[in-house]
Amino acid sequence: MNEKRYSDQDIDAIYRVIEQRRDMRHFTSEAVDEDMLERLLKAAHFAPSVGFMQPWRFIRITNKDLRIKMHQLVEEERITTANAMGEREDEFMKLKVEGLLDCAEVLVVSLMADRDKHIFGRRTLPEMDLASVSCAIQNMWLAARAEGLGLGWVSIFDPKKLAELLHIPPTGKPIAILCIGHVDAFYDKPMLEKENWASRKQLETVVFENQWSDS
Repeated sequence: MNEKRYSDQDIDAIYRVIEQRRDMRHFTSEAVDEDMLERLLKAAHFAPSVGFMQPWRFIRITNKDLRIKMHQLVEEERITTANAMGEREDEFMKLKVEGLLDCAEVLVVSLMADRDKHIFGRRTLPEMDLASVSCAIQNMWLAARAEGLGLGWVSIFDPKKLAELLHIPPTGKPIAILCIGHVDAFYDKPMLEKENWASRKQLETVVFENQWSDS
């Protein structure tokens, strides 16, 4: 028996929260407890990072006017994205892509400034800083689902405009707007799958052995 193994109940909970995590767009107006928000941020901060550089920076948006300006940036990019969709433009415009004005909490996640001095694990793969921040967001996402909170990752914005709005240094870069809040219900499957935008690929189509395969 593996003494390092968690209990069956704990393991089931871990796999369940992974499977039931959803990118949420619909929220209630109920406030999020400050202690709970801190727990989510701590979960994010425990993420692994290349060279232990911890490149994540979180900006909590509490100013309503600032939230409205951010929503306007997202709407601008939503229209620009739709125009680039070709035959799927109308279909895309019908999708709800964010809940910025509805959720209880908004966090902007940015890459830290002056990242170039960190070369441990990044000399040939500089994008590992982004991978590290993504791990932090995933930690928060799973913790939020376990706490019964919805979280949605919004990436439809111009990072330069958002950086200017939030006074992020030129060498930093915002990569996510996180909408967090209570929900009436979690989607029974990913929203884009429910809306027939795309479907989950079969596992065997993305797992290869020894070499790349297009079959």
